[in-house]
Amino acid sequence: MNWAHVHLMINHIPVIGIFGALLLFVYALLKKSEELKMVSLGIFVLIALIMIPVFFTGEAAENVVKKIPGVTETYIGRHEEFAEYSITVMEILGTVCLLCLYFIFKSGTVPKWLLTIVLLLALLTAAVVGLTANLGGQIRHTEIREGASYAPALTPGK
Repeated sequence: MNWAHVHLMINHIPVIGIFGALLLFVYALLKKSEELKMVSLGIFVLIALIMIPVFFTGEAAENVVKKIPGVTETYIGRHEEFAEYSITVMEILGTVCLLCLYFIFKSGTVPKWLLTIVLLLALLTAAVVGLTANLGGQIRHTEIREGASYAPALTPGK
């Protein structure tokens, strides 16, 4: 196992997690469920924590994959640039969610304006993390690169 393997194993957690937590958070807001709000806020914090090793294994993963034929600095660089945006917005979201949890434990409620900020940050974070994941996939998956061309399938016996 190498750092590229570790990075690939753990990078899916924030990608899938942010979308799941966002759906749960929206559901909690619609149902006005304090318990589900707390759970979704906690999941956002957990995802923000998991994002740290995902980000920091990226450089080591780069050192492994840049030696592979077909992998270019262009694709790695774009992914790396958006990874910096991703960790920034994810950690801001995690911090705001911690603040919300503090309000819940201190006074039993979170101001609506703060929940609105969480929703907006979560939407932004989901978009940036999703784009970062797509750019990361393009490093090795040429089939998802823009302008990819496909060779016709070989038919047995022809």
